[in-house]
Amino acid sequence: MGAAAAGTRVFLEVRRRLQSALLVLGEPKEGGMSMDISITPCSLQVKTPEGCTELQLPAEVRLVPSSCGGLRYVPGDGLHLRLQVRAESNAKLVSMFNQSSQAQECCTFYCQSCGEVIIRDRELIRVLPLPSENWGALVEEWCCHPDPFANKPLHPQENDCFIGDSFFLVNLRSDLWQPRPELAPVETCCPSSENHFKLKPKANTKVICKRCKVMLGETMSSETTKLYMTEIIIQPSERNFPIIPRSQFVQSVIAQCLVELSTARSTFRFTVQGHDGKVYILLWILNSDSLVIESLRSSKSIKKFSLLEDVLKADSGSAWNAVKVLYQPCIKSRNEKLSSAWESDISIHSLTLPSATCLELLLILSRNNATLPPSLRYMNSFQEKGQ
Repeated sequence: MGAAAAGTRVFLEVRRRLQSALLVLGEPKEGGMSMDISITPCSLQVKTPEGCTELQLPAEVRLVPSSCGGLRYVPGDGLHLRLQVRAESNAKLVSMFNQSSQAQECCTFYCQSCGEVIIRDRELIRVLPLPSENWGALVEEWCCHPDPFANKPLHPQENDCFIGDSFFLVNLRSDLWQPRPELAPVETCCPSSENHFKLKPKANTKVICKRCKVMLGETMSSETTKLYMTEIIIQPSERNFPIIPRSQFVQSVIAQCLVELSTARSTFRFTVQGHDGKVYILLWILNSDSLVIESLRSSKSIKKFSLLEDVLKADSGSAWNAVKVLYQPCIKSRNEKLSSAWESDISIHSLTLPSATCLELLLILSRNNATLPPSLRYMNSFQEKGQ
């Protein structure tokens, strides 16, 4: 896919399931400037006196030029029009890395931020998903006798890896380097995907990377450690550590978690909370079948944070699968009433991440929201974002 160095900004959102697309052509710098638009099944071309912008579409997407309709002018955006597309509807959101551990495979766990080895050459014999957080409440419906699982937490053995919604549970071995923070007495309860162990509030249970000092997870018992998916890369031991820009990694992991949870549990609203228990973000999934194609992404009005520099370098033109979400920040006492209402709603799922990663995610959401055409950035009181 290519784009000319000068010309009009073009924004195209393709909905695979609906086989439709929204095309937004940015406003020219001078009012009343003529614009020549050419649409073919495999490309878009916009000519103005200032230059020409051309997009070559991915092979799996083809436009239907004769279906163009709904042309309207939106102040601040430019021209909007809709058209039909022929796009592969079975396109799947794929992580940029193979984060899923495979049983019977020797794996190495790395710190994603710096590449430090956390667990080396661990043979994983059992890789199992943990049950949902509400499974304990349903046991009485399954059993005609007292709960046989009461007070029996699922501790992974040496060659186990249990997978939760946003973390891995692994067993530590003394012959490997592991950060060993001091532990306060621990109370346990029946495990679930979000709440496996009840820790006393003041227990120092953080697992910190010894090289970059990033929080990787939490120690749950003397041998069991929770490692957050946003902080860890798991690779077959014969492969080298993959260098993935931090912001792209966080987006990929969170998008994958949201899609899998919404599909498996038919829930589309989430609270993102830190390991300190504070809610940082409210998320509402709109759809996960979008392909966004755009040229001349403007970043002039966006302050360059080091976290996002890798994304801002790709402003000339890009196409990517997107999970479209609405979000509300909950930092500095914002949206307290809404946050409280969501926390008490049993249909809303909670994702727990390190607090620093919650702030990173909020920054990424804000940055991506700012790159959308202005009319697409808000829906009612929510902000909209493609991830």
